[in-house]
Amino acid sequence: MKKTFLELGKLVGTHGVRGELKLDPWTDSPEVFSGLKTVYLDSRGEKPVGLVRARPHKRQELLTLEGIDSLEKAEELRGIVIYAKRDDIPVPEGRYFVAEILGCTVVDADSPEKVYGKVTHVENLGASDIWEVTKDGKKTMMPIIPGILANVDTEAGVVKVRPIPGIFDDAVVVKGE
Repeated sequence: MKKTFLELGKLVGTHGVRGELKLDPWTDSPEVFSGLKTVYLDSRGEKPVGLVRARPHKRQELLTLEGIDSLEKAEELRGIVIYAKRDDIPVPEGRYFVAEILGCTVVDADSPEKVYGKVTHVENLGASDIWEVTKDGKKTMMPIIPGILANVDTEAGVVKVRPIPGIFDDAVVVKGE
């Protein structure tokens, strides 16, 4: 489902005494930050703040935000998830954000009336993404390997797939869901 604001990561600490913040990024690449001029301290875009500088540091990003110029001010932001406007982040054709896949309905590419469920979780275990698809309390782990994805339409909230034979036949029932 196409979203207006996307999570970039969580502010997990400070760096130095001049207000620089450590961000645990939830992005594929640090290049996401290079074109951003504004980030948001809420998911609705009501708390914009200028992004003065972003630079990679180990497995984190170090951010300098407008108006945050001391250790004390930076410390107040610890634990906050920051967001960016979806339209401010260029995405190559055929690519999408994980946040936009969550909640999408998964259907058969050749028989769209055959619904496999909704994407409820995405995880990358190294070789490929693994999508958790849930329907009627049954969870199926679907590897996203070549040949599986036929079409991703985040605007419509629909993903068409050609699953590995039998993958949706042995779904596990999870009690309480």
